[in-house]
Amino acid sequence: MIPLTVGTAVDDPDRPAVIDASRFNRHTFWCGQSGSGKTYALGVVLEQLLLETSLPMVVFDPNADYAHMRDMREDTEAAMRERFDAFDVRVFHSSTSEEPQLHARFVDLSVRSQAAVAMLDPIRDGEEYNALLHLDDSLSHYQRGTLLDTLFSSGDEARRQLGMRIDNLQILDWPLWAFGGDSVLETIDERPRVTILDVSGFPHPAELQTAALAVLEHLWERRMDRKPVLIVLDEAHNFCPPEARNSVEEQLTEQLIQIAAEGRKFGLWLFLSTQRPTKIHPNVLSQCDNLGLMRMNSPRDLAELAHVFGFVPQQLLEQSSSFAKGEVLLAGAFSEEAQLVRVRRRLTAEGGSDLAVEPSV
Repeated sequence: MIPLTVGTAVDDPDRPAVIDASRFNRHTFWCGQSGSGKTYALGVVLEQLLLETSLPMVVFDPNADYAHMRDMREDTEAAMRERFDAFDVRVFHSSTSEEPQLHARFVDLSVRSQAAVAMLDPIRDGEEYNALLHLDDSLSHYQRGTLLDTLFSSGDEARRQLGMRIDNLQILDWPLWAFGGDSVLETIDERPRVTILDVSGFPHPAELQTAALAVLEHLWERRMDRKPVLIVLDEAHNFCPPEARNSVEEQLTEQLIQIAAEGRKFGLWLFLSTQRPTKIHPNVLSQCDNLGLMRMNSPRDLAELAHVFGFVPQQLLEQSSSFAKGEVLLAGAFSEEAQLVRVRRRLTAEGGSDLAVEPSV
């Protein structure tokens, strides 16, 4: 057992609440409605995993809540600051101009994913799809204008049509693309202790999902390396909803279903966090063995949790509607028995705290 002290027992503030970090080699589901303290509590767990294990983490951060994980709270003790200073925590940005920026390469995507980005169907758009299939990898070093010029000046009508499609969809305008620059995949292969991907600044709805798809496909392709990594998906409903809303989301959901079903033995372990379990694809949710449940009022969502996590006592699930902010029910493989916990204070700066309503002057 690798003990993680994540807080204290709700019924006994003097008793530490401990979970087993070694059991994060299972998929984990963390949920709670808005205002429950879900994001803060997730940060506590990530801090403790950083302190007490050697497990690398990749964090998809849709609201820039964890982008300050290298910054300590003012009241954090000096010895703890020194420990955190020694950790290799890398943040890739999209919401600010700060370097390094979060970039990936279009050609590093699978052909199916490239086609999803371009909204291409292999049957309906057969000629354009075939042109995409035979694009030279050297195009990754082109800049936006030269790539389009190459396609438009081609003697192949299908290539010209592909260029027009890419231009019309403004795909090459996405800030995500590295073109000839560095890709975040190179850093992920190094396995820093924490790689935080701030995907909050991408203007196109599919861009966030394409960034995730690039990373997850890459990890899956390298699965035989058997290099463990905890894949943290905050606001996970943006990555694997029950019904995909576009072709990129469909491809991303399929990849997560595959990782959920088969990734565990290769060291690809999911940590999903969201407000509502019914907004997660059931084939992903059903593979989770650990549960962290914060305040939840929705009967439909509680019924879904009872169905998926049958090992959790029903009466404890029902209590969740009366949880105070920062209280969580922990159950499953990482907890010897179900326990009600009041989450401890964070050590690092919180990125997404609530704004206050100010009184009139």
